Order: sequence, then C-alpha cells, then structure tokens
Amino acid sequence: MIFLSEENPFAQGGNRLCFVHPDDASRCIKVRRPDFTLADCRRKKKFPKNLRPLTSFDDNLEEFNVLKKLSTIKGDSIFVHIYKCFGFIDTDMGKGLVTELIKDADGRISRSLKHYIWEEGYTDNCRDALVQLESFWLNKLIPSRDLLTHNIVVQMGENNQIIRLVVIDGLGSPHLIPFQWFPVSYQKRYVSKKIKRLHCRIDEFIDNCNSGKKPSSLGILQAR
Repeated sequence: MIFLSEENPFAQGGNRLCFVHPDDASRCIKVRRPDFTLADCRRKKKFPKNLRPLTSFDDNLEEFNVLKKLSTIKGDSIFVHIYKCFGFIDTDMGKGLVTELIKDADGRISRSLKHYIWEEGYTDNCRDALVQLESFWLNKLIPSRDLLTHNIVVQMGENNQIIRLVVIDGLGSPHLIPFQWFPVSYQKRYVSKKIKRLHCRIDEFIDNCNSGKKPSSLGILQAR
C-alpha cells in the first residue's frame, strides 16, 4: 500500500491528481480526485452516455488499456513521444496508475506545453519540437482525442534546449470501431484534424497570454 493522501500532488488534471512515486522518483502515480467520483463524472454526461457503467468513466483503466493496445499495434517506438505505463498499484486514495515521470536534464519535473509557453513564450525551439511531434503523430497515425497543451510535456535538456515533447494523456479513439480498421486515408485526415486543432489552441492561448490573462491551474506544475 502506497500512502498519498498526506502528500502534495505536483499537478492536477480535470479528473486526476499526479504524485511522484514515493519509492521511485522516476515514476508518477495518477489517482482519481477524491472530490470528483466516477458517479459524479457519469452524472455530468447526457443521455445515452449517462447509462454507461461506472467503469467506462475510469480514466486510469482506459489509459492503461489504450497504451497497452498502442504498444502492441505500433511497437515500442511510440514511447519516443508517448509516456510509458507500468500498471496499477494500491494507494490509500484508491487504485493508482503508475507511469513514467518525464523530467528535465536537471532532474526537475518537466513542464506542460501550456506551462512552458506561459513562462518562456512560443520560442523557435518550441516550434521545432512541435513539428517533430506532428511528424511522428502523422507517421505513426496515433489515435487521440483533442491534443491539449496541458497534456503535452516539454522535456528540457542542457543549455535550455527542448529534447522532445511527450503526450501524457488523451490517447485513444472515441470510435466504437478500432481505429486501425479504418482506411489509412481516413486515419490521416483524423490525425491531421487533431494537429490543426492543437495549433488553434496554441494560438488562442498565446493571445490570452499577450493580453495578460493568467492561465488556469490545469496542467500548471504545483511543485518541481
């Protein structure tokens, strides 16, 4: 049993809290927010989604299954730009999903793309790293929900240079039919649309930053 309830999470998502694994600083433990249960999540959905079983709203379970399937279909090369997953562990806050904790060369926890742009601006280095991520996403035809800036982590190397961007959430396809069963032409259009939407979100976020609007705490590191 891992005890997390007395620890401070280093980040918070829409449904989950992220903790550094107390026994392995290279790993992260994701647990459900205690103030937002699976039942709460289901109540927010409209008919007919609100008729689905509670397990279908379990982000940790879905994430584990999606990463396992992606690794099987695409191979381990996906982990260049997607984080690794190591299965479940018991915590005093419920089942926790253990994943790779992305860190910078100096040992600090890597910031989200949202956090990076807020602090550093949309640098040329960041643009180049995004081009690499996009090329990978299209080459591998990775199925995902919308690519969000708080779900992409910027791993820094020495001399304040970006090593890579890593997607840490939002993977998988909403379709009932397995994504790989669709024609390649459809898969390419689908992935391209997700990339285009990401650019729109970045542009919108930059406009907000330039206007002095402070970002929400979602995806902003609470501790490094």
